[in-house]
Amino acid sequence: MNKKTVAVVFGGHSTEHEVSRNSAFTVISNMDEEKYFIIPIGITKQGQWLIYNGPVEHIKTGEWEKYGTPAIISPDATQKCILKIVGGKIKEIPVDVIFPVLHGAWGEDGTIQGLFEMAQIPYVGDGVLTSGISMDKVFTKMVAENAGIKQAKYLWFYKKELQNHQAIIEKIEKELKYPCFIKPANAGSSVGITKAHNQEELKEALFYAAKFDKKIIAEEFIEGREVECAVLGNENPIASCVGEILSAAEFYDYDAKYNSPESKTVVPADMPEEITEKIKQVALQIYQAVEGTGLARVDFFVKKDTNEVIFNELNTMPGFTTISMYPMLWQAEGKTKTMLIDELITLAITKEQYKGHA
Repeated sequence: MNKKTVAVVFGGHSTEHEVSRNSAFTVISNMDEEKYFIIPIGITKQGQWLIYNGPVEHIKTGEWEKYGTPAIISPDATQKCILKIVGGKIKEIPVDVIFPVLHGAWGEDGTIQGLFEMAQIPYVGDGVLTSGISMDKVFTKMVAENAGIKQAKYLWFYKKELQNHQAIIEKIEKELKYPCFIKPANAGSSVGITKAHNQEELKEALFYAAKFDKKIIAEEFIEGREVECAVLGNENPIASCVGEILSAAEFYDYDAKYNSPESKTVVPADMPEEITEKIKQVALQIYQAVEGTGLARVDFFVKKDTNEVIFNELNTMPGFTTISMYPMLWQAEGKTKTMLIDELITLAITKEQYKGHA
């Protein structure tokens, strides 16, 4: 068997650095070493790229940084390799495919995908445009609106508009009322999100979200169940069963996701089949509307009284930690993590990435 050389890129200098390391640990631990030569490449919080070849457990703890060797990806499409610096000399390492297990800014927003495209190295996941649109919740909402997909009422503002924050507060109170959610437009893992119940909390929430992005979203509160669906594929994607989140907190924030043992996920969710099918249908609809390739996790609310399905957001590189919903959903469909990783790598190699290139 001809092994494929797979570079697994993790870390990064976003607020989700630690989540990325945990995801990378899971991915590398479940890759079939009979099929792949695995090259772990970590990006430190300062932005330095390092090739790492020690115990995979050190990726999870952060110790990997002590043992890395500086490396870069060459954007020269004739090389398709990683350039490793050893003793002042450059060594080229050819790579067949890259698995960017990166979350948040500079990882799933299209920036690093652009580098891979310039180097013409196949990579797991969505392309530049899809990643950029899906990372920015404002643009995602615009696409969903244009596609006729039901979503929560929302308003959005630029950070600079907070100079007149009282006018923004009055507009939110008039159009959305309390409680409402305030979010940075570009952040994942529920970073920077606040549920505001009154004017004082709303003001604090606006300025807090502004610490994470130049755009801020205000969104109406939807009372109901939080559910998620996994999508997999290129031209003919498929949707998984539906999972439900039972948050230990008032909403599923970063702490509730990763630190609270009281938060739980139910896979598959206990709900009528017609609602499950509707969720799967809309998940595929929004995935295809943003021209998704590879994978995505699509999040929804199911309204308490009406069971109406409300689209929330789309994540183009969902977590692969031990508690992450994406691999759990496919596990429930009979795909082990190893099988899922194999499929994602195959999808990366076969997708049409380089439109317009000879």
